[in-house]
Amino acid sequence: MRTLLVDDEPLAIERLQILAARLPALHIVGSAHDAASALRMIAALAPELLLLDIAMPGLSGIELARQLGATPAPPLVIFVTAFDSYAVAAFDVAAVDYLLKPIDPERLERAVGRALAARAAAPQAAAPWTQEFWVPNRGEISRIAAADIERIEAERDYMRLHVGARSYLLHTTIIELERRLDPAVFIRLHRSTIVRRDCIAALKRDPGGSWVAVLGDGVQVPIGRTYLDAARALRG
Repeated sequence: MRTLLVDDEPLAIERLQILAARLPALHIVGSAHDAASALRMIAALAPELLLLDIAMPGLSGIELARQLGATPAPPLVIFVTAFDSYAVAAFDVAAVDYLLKPIDPERLERAVGRALAARAAAPQAAAPWTQEFWVPNRGEISRIAAADIERIEAERDYMRLHVGARSYLLHTTIIELERRLDPAVFIRLHRSTIVRRDCIAALKRDPGGSWVAVLGDGVQVPIGRTYLDAARALRG
């Protein structure tokens, strides 16, 4: 893949060049130190892939990717950044992957594999709902399929995504997640809880007379009054 490196730090560019040289799938066509020069080089070189920093002077990497997304046949984007706080914005611009510095060579190779798969995939209409999330996890960004999330619970400024026996924290709001998730798959039951519909095994009243949803794993989720009618509609 014809690849352009974009980072405002010369040492970061050098590190990317060394790592990319080990991957036969990549052909580096140039490097840029800010978004403005990147736009000129993209127009001249037509790269298929950008290894793109986010925090840069002037236009950020997120803003650059958003601007490119409005053009015909934009290059694929793998974000390369020292910060995990941009992950939500990154999947909003349909990036292929999100890597944290210092870059692990195997992690970069997997990201390039995803880019190759994306290039090979037949063009199709974008799904209206978010299909996956990137969440910080043990020093890297893990990709979580929306369909694997069983329930989501608000914890102050974070949302806890429960996937089987594991859980992940995502810095966003429950309103934003509700907007992004397919309502045919997920239902909000409380001001602080969203549940995947097929995880609900039963609805019942607790000893205090309030309604709760009993999930397949036995967890009981309280149902807020605002959401009670929608929950009852689950019974058909």
